[in-house]
Amino acid sequence: MRPVDLVVDMPTDAQCETAPKGTAVSVLQNTNTPIFVFLGIVGLMVTAFKFPPLLDYANHYTRMWLIAGGITEVHLAQIYALDWHGTFTNLGIDLMARYLGPLIGVNVLARAILFAAVVLPPIGAIILHRTVFGGSYYWQIAMLYLAWCATLIGGFINFQIGLGLALLFASVDLHLQVRNRRALFVWRLLASLLLTIMHLFSLGFYLALICGLEVSPRLDLRRSLANWSRLAIRIALAFLACTIFPVLLFLRSPVLPGKALGLETMWNATPTRQMMNLFSAIWTYVSVVDVMLLNPVVLVCTNAARTGRFRMHMGLAIAALGLTIIACLSPRSMMGTGWISWRFPIMAALTGMVMFCPLPKLARHEARVIMLALTLVVFGRTAWIGYNWWQGENDANDVISVLESVPPGSAILPLAHLVLTDPLGAWQRHYAWGEDTFRHLPTLAIPFAQSFVPAVFTARGKQPLMVLPPWSSIAVPEGNLSSTGVLSCPSWLERESVLAPYLSNWRQRFDYVLIMNADQPDKYVGYALPGGLKLIGDKPFARLYKIDASFVTDLSTTSPVICPDPLTAFE
Repeated sequence: MRPVDLVVDMPTDAQCETAPKGTAVSVLQNTNTPIFVFLGIVGLMVTAFKFPPLLDYANHYTRMWLIAGGITEVHLAQIYALDWHGTFTNLGIDLMARYLGPLIGVNVLARAILFAAVVLPPIGAIILHRTVFGGSYYWQIAMLYLAWCATLIGGFINFQIGLGLALLFASVDLHLQVRNRRALFVWRLLASLLLTIMHLFSLGFYLALICGLEVSPRLDLRRSLANWSRLAIRIALAFLACTIFPVLLFLRSPVLPGKALGLETMWNATPTRQMMNLFSAIWTYVSVVDVMLLNPVVLVCTNAARTGRFRMHMGLAIAALGLTIIACLSPRSMMGTGWISWRFPIMAALTGMVMFCPLPKLARHEARVIMLALTLVVFGRTAWIGYNWWQGENDANDVISVLESVPPGSAILPLAHLVLTDPLGAWQRHYAWGEDTFRHLPTLAIPFAQSFVPAVFTARGKQPLMVLPPWSSIAVPEGNLSSTGVLSCPSWLERESVLAPYLSNWRQRFDYVLIMNADQPDKYVGYALPGGLKLIGDKPFARLYKIDASFVTDLSTTSPVICPDPLTAFE
């Protein structure tokens, strides 16, 4: 059976397989040129911008730098250590840093990994779409739109690479489904092991894809009981193959991800939260821009639905629907892992793109319009991302510049000016819904100043990096940036110290204060800072202050700062 035979034509073969009446013969829809141009542009972007505004990326870079050999630096060897026995998943880039970092250098490796995180999901979707529908279609250009999504802007590098690998592995799976069922089971065992190591969520995505591919594309509900039984057995075998290795690794793991943090859970409990959750599949820096550029893609779909010229794989449609339902029902965070529900919409969107083939045959004039529209959308969005990366690179360079004044072995307290809105032209500093993207830039103090910061990713069960005593007493496995206002407001500082215990006795624990977003006034205290801080590094985005540990606050004077209620400070 050829791959092209594995899809259902909706609603009739005549409607889907012929060009509109009265038009010329349909043209060949060759998408290779725009795809390769896109790959080239992304390659230039990751080469030109070392630290783009992707939330977790700087933290990942720092951890890779340490794993690749930086941990042996004199001052850092006393602070950090590696423990490879504490986790079994989310290890993809860490293993690459361990084995490839010393050979090619972390700068090259980090850029290659970022390139893969951007391009693998859409390229994997394109390859699977070609396998399912048997060729190249202009719809595949639209899949490049999903290269830019909330999980990428969040810097979820392992997750993004895992999505792409799941789609590529599903393409191999589809070939084996119609050829050799024994080889298929062995392949699924191998794929499940690789995806578990890369990121556990990518294994779930792969399982959803292969179950969708196992379901008959036409989904004939009138099939015999024997056919339903065979389908149930095939899906059960898929589950078995994909769960053997994860279960074995789970049972032998000494520490489970997030176990120490308990089952505290946050939900998308309001319609607004659910909307933000589902739109995470497309949202980047400014939601209006993302939605505006999505319109031509939507118009292609609606035109295909209105004219009846489309093809669909019903099994993948069920998978996409299931992933959407899971996205709505999943918690936003649990066991110390954030953005749980926000990972499923991009899975559903990629699956939805693969399941659908609108306008499979186009007349020449139609083909020109469709290709031009989709190409402009994809490259227009890429240019928009490129502009934000260019702006974000300036912010990262400011941080690196002020760190030049820090002697090795210092302890740096990172803070930020929290704002209501970004200044015009600086949209890259926050996501579409207000999450900052610069939170982890202070971790660059480790590779660039060989100094300590408290919030490098060191969660047991998630990363192999650990903090040694006595530094571990002022370290957290994951963390946010507090407002500079906590330094001037004792009651606020006390409450904030519950989540960031390193803030207590900050004058005695740290040597420097590093402030992010310094060119904008903090929404609570403006530019106010307590006494005993000496400015030694001043750039638009970042400022560095030396802490005078001997300074004593004069309690007889009234503070000029109006402190917010600590219970509502971050609402």
